Amino acid sequence: MAELGKKYCVYCLAEVSSLRFRCTECADIELCPDCFSAGAEIGPHRRWHGYQLVDGGRFTLWGAEAEGGWSSREEQLLLDAIEQFGFGNWEDMATHVGASRTPQEVMEHYVSMYIHGNLGKACIPDTIPNRVTDHTCPSGGPLSPSLTTPLPPLDISVAEQQQLGYMPLRDDYEIEYDQDAETLISGLSVNYDDDDVEIELKRAHVDMYVRKLKERQRRKNIARDYNLVPAFLGKDKKDKEKTPKRKITKEEKELRLKLRPLYQFMSCKEFEDFFENMHKERILRAKIRELQRYRRNGITKMEESAEYEAARHKREKRKENKNIASSKRGKEDGKEGEFAAIENLPGFELLSDREKVLCSSLNLTPARYVTVKTIIIKDHLQKRQGIPSKSRLPSYLDKVLKKRILNFLTESGWISRDAS
Repeated sequence: MAELGKKYCVYCLAEVSSLRFRCTECADIELCPDCFSAGAEIGPHRRWHGYQLVDGGRFTLWGAEAEGGWSSREEQLLLDAIEQFGFGNWEDMATHVGASRTPQEVMEHYVSMYIHGNLGKACIPDTIPNRVTDHTCPSGGPLSPSLTTPLPPLDISVAEQQQLGYMPLRDDYEIEYDQDAETLISGLSVNYDDDDVEIELKRAHVDMYVRKLKERQRRKNIARDYNLVPAFLGKDKKDKEKTPKRKITKEEKELRLKLRPLYQFMSCKEFEDFFENMHKERILRAKIRELQRYRRNGITKMEESAEYEAARHKREKRKENKNIASSKRGKEDGKEGEFAAIENLPGFELLSDREKVLCSSLNLTPARYVTVKTIIIKDHLQKRQGIPSKSRLPSYLDKVLKKRILNFLTESGWISRDAS
């Protein structure tokens, strides 16, 4: 007689108290795993009938040599816990599995069986194909330092932080872009009885929230890269006043206008560094040309270059003096040439250099100028002697010419200012 409480396979009569497969169409048909996998049929039972897995709670998943006292039910609770609480929350996982398991036991069992065991070796290959190697981090490092190291907080005062609602320890703001974005997922939860439409709708909410987070971060990066926060606070103008920049040449201004489409791909600092490096490049090229000129002239040491520059400066000074002297001679020749219109007229030899210039500028012949000059001086002398005189100037002398000639004679000392 079979022992009370024990179950046996109807085909091979093996004990199946721990785990058995029960037919849902035939009554009292229970098979062991070996007979079920072989497709055993007995009486009206057929292998394509529906079945139900019956677990007595004592079935071991990993076998007797590695079971460690863990039943199949505990294994299922462990997998549910790792999905619900996440890797590393061993205390919550131990509470979910049962009071008989400590967090240390849960951690050791999961790591030994599911990570370093046969299941982990089958699911996690030793070499991942097409994996990108990060050469910027030390060996064994998780990610590049540029990705794991947080950006430094903004360099602003406490009052400015309060004005912006900025939290420096979190590098975050109290009021973010799209402040209500978290409402999409705040009440979101995944239930086991959700159908496919509900699951896809929740995934869509998560995708929308992720896009909002990316847009929020993009705006923060733009504000940091283009110095929008100092510009909002007016600190950029103060910095410009404190540190005067070098004078921008005309060529550099034209180049900046040509490269303006690149502004959207570069930050403000990167763009300024780019032009600063171009300026340094021009300086270095000029220095290289200077050194090449020294080498062509046989100079191989910097001490000799100072003597060479002093001699070159003297030569250029002498050439400059010669050019100045030749220009002076050219001006004198030009003066003689500018009197060509009146030099052949009568009375030209009686004029001084200043009178020649005056006659040439007034387009007045020397003879007429001498006549006007004689009349003006004669009237001036008669007035000084108290003799009344009525000046009779020629008809060709208008008021403008008379005034110019009077001023010239006064400045030259021919007549006094009161008379003029």
